[in-house]
Amino acid sequence: MKRARFDSVISVSRLRSIQVLMGLLFLYFMLVTLEIPLISRFGFELESSQLISTPFDSNSKFSRLNSMSQDPIFPSKMGLSLPKRKMGEFKKVSGLIFDEKAFDSFDKDDFSELHKVVRDAFVTGKKLFQDIESGKAESELVSLTQKNRTESCPDSVSLWGSEFVAGGKIMVIPCGLTLGSHITVVGRPRWAHAEKDPKITLVKDDEETVMVSQFMMELQGLKTVDGEDPPRILHLNPRLKGDWSGKPVIEQNTCYRMQWGSAMRCDGWKSKPSEETVDGQVKCEKWIRDDDDHSEESKATWWLKRLISGRTKKVSIDWPYPFVENKLFVLTLSAGLEGYHINVDGRHITSFPYRTGFTLEDATGLFVNGDIDVHSVFAASLPSTHPSFAPQRHLEMLPKWQAPPLPDGPVELFIGILSAGNHFAERMAVRKSWMQHSSIKSSNIVARFFVAMHGRKEINVELVKEADFFGDIVIVPYMDNYDLVVLKTVAICEYGVRTVSAKYVMKCDDDTFVRIDAVMKEVKKVRGGRSLYVGNINYYHKPLRHGKWAVTYEEWPEEDYPPYANGPGYIISFDIAEYIVSEFEKHKLRLFKMEDVSMGMWVEQFNSSKPVEYVHSLKFCQFGCIDDYYTAHYQSPRQMICLWRKLLLGKPRCCNVR
Repeated sequence: MKRARFDSVISVSRLRSIQVLMGLLFLYFMLVTLEIPLISRFGFELESSQLISTPFDSNSKFSRLNSMSQDPIFPSKMGLSLPKRKMGEFKKVSGLIFDEKAFDSFDKDDFSELHKVVRDAFVTGKKLFQDIESGKAESELVSLTQKNRTESCPDSVSLWGSEFVAGGKIMVIPCGLTLGSHITVVGRPRWAHAEKDPKITLVKDDEETVMVSQFMMELQGLKTVDGEDPPRILHLNPRLKGDWSGKPVIEQNTCYRMQWGSAMRCDGWKSKPSEETVDGQVKCEKWIRDDDDHSEESKATWWLKRLISGRTKKVSIDWPYPFVENKLFVLTLSAGLEGYHINVDGRHITSFPYRTGFTLEDATGLFVNGDIDVHSVFAASLPSTHPSFAPQRHLEMLPKWQAPPLPDGPVELFIGILSAGNHFAERMAVRKSWMQHSSIKSSNIVARFFVAMHGRKEINVELVKEADFFGDIVIVPYMDNYDLVVLKTVAICEYGVRTVSAKYVMKCDDDTFVRIDAVMKEVKKVRGGRSLYVGNINYYHKPLRHGKWAVTYEEWPEEDYPPYANGPGYIISFDIAEYIVSEFEKHKLRLFKMEDVSMGMWVEQFNSSKPVEYVHSLKFCQFGCIDDYYTAHYQSPRQMICLWRKLLLGKPRCCNVR
């Protein structure tokens, strides 16, 4: 009986305890419910005030690189920071912030060359951006634009040899070429001279010399990227003393973004009847001159060539090689419907078909160099209106090309596209091709262009208008510089982490075509939850210490680069991107002028604390395109559209070469 009473007392006390706990829990939920709006509101206002006061604020948090060389460079020295961002909020300007006053507290003797480049780039870029935002830059351009519209391009341009040399051996063609335009060059090839390493011949001995006489004539376009040569729309290279073939030849080619196309060689044999013609003209005329040589070696060589080429009889001497040392010649280059035609001393020599990606209006300069003395240059039948490389020509301001709004929640993949200010055509081609993929249109995948300030005011004004209309451009406010591309890569990581909270972050270039489905399939091969680094991975690469792309020991003291994916296209997981942003904010992130090597270095550092799965595939093409590609690089705007059309037909195949 006593035990029964005792149990009943305990049951009542338990019931009361449960009731008290339930009451406290209910009260807690009421308080939380009332506090959330207040906290959210307070947090938003605090964040907004930080965003307003942070830009160019000398008291803001600075970020910089941490070099392993003897002259370490830290973010606090550079005056860079990344403000907190609200996910899903549209941002036209990157969160990468700079304050030039940060440099005042440091000894200028401690600044490396990179310090100075970064400082000057951000100071200049800041001023340009402020002028654009205030409307000052646009007002200054109004009168200049009106003046340009009233002027017409000259229908002809002429230079004497002395004027041509004084101008850097370049004749400017203000409005490019048009159908029927022609350029006449009067010159005299110099006598051959001895060279130990002419690069166009096979020299057996380092001390052996060969006689060389060659020159080149190029139609060049506008320089589009700092640190790179301008595109070569037509490269004509006569080699009077021959090359590795041992015979006089004429070689023609094109070059875009430092990448040469397939050379077309005229070596004295006339083009076969089965070959395509250019406006009815053969690509190569004949100038065989060795028929009178009856030596046994010559006969054997002739029979071998006959066997290889399928020719059934010797070619009679019809026309000698068109260029002779110390003999005056008159060369005329004319623009036809299907290609360029070269005549020398009134006779057709060769025709070169137009290649995809190059237009007549792009040819804004003629460059002649080598073993030649130019007497005069004359260009005629030029277009009478200004060239159509203006942004209005390339941009199609239609709503269907605008970026969809950012989603409220996280996205699967964020693609940051590096672009230059004047790459209007390249950006438009991306919008009209792979950015039309259903995953991007539905905002499950987000793509944005990352662009810095350009040296020309009119470019920047049009860039801001483009960003406002399309909503797919993030401006990083520094003066664009080839050595500072790495800052855009950090900005891509910041946007991918802070603004869209992407599961994966991809970096590519504006001349890279991305097969979205193929890239995502490759990414998903990695087991969920693992850190990943996907691309065309380079292992055991060493820095070049000499030449145009040389890297000094101050810039990179190590003998090897870390494993790194080629820059045209690679993917990292969210945690790696978050690590990069975090290290940048803590002034611990080391930067290097080669952005793809920098990324490899950061991933290697992250890998020391958490395993990273490296996924290598050659289908992330570094140069050009291969069938069944994941990404194709160095694609012209026309090739981008061509690739997209083929992809819509279910055929991931490359388009024709340039």
